[in-house]
Amino acid sequence: MFVGWEGNDLRRVIAYSTCSQLGYTLFACGLSNYSAASFHIANHAFLKALLFLCAGSVIHAVGEEQDMRKMGRLRRLLPFSYAMMVIGALALTGMPVLPGFFSQDVILEVGYATYSSASHFVRVLVARK
Repeated sequence: MFVGWEGNDLRRVIAYSTCSQLGYTLFACGLSNYSAASFHIANHAFLKALLFLCAGSVIHAVGEEQDMRKMGRLRRLLPFSYAMMVIGALALTGMPVLPGFFSQDVILEVGYATYSSASHFVRVLVARK
């Protein structure tokens, strides 16, 4: 679960977050709501592309170094890439008002509507994680 936090390679850490997002997609497919799953996949692909473009910019700027422990002061060196990477990461986590929130919210809303009792919904949600 925390493998992405322990990694040092910037591109690998970004790529690993796809595993958690696939859980939402499979949950939507399990509810037979393929439009919500497609919306989440498209949203995730857009945000992941943004993060990989920013990572490429950072790697190029620091002399082809991919080890995050050797990167520093990127906020001053690449302010635009820094801002876009923060926005992309927050959107993937489901921060309200950002695109990732809406796709995750649709899936959770459909799940709650499918299972009438809240306790049953929570049990199904926990079992799928």
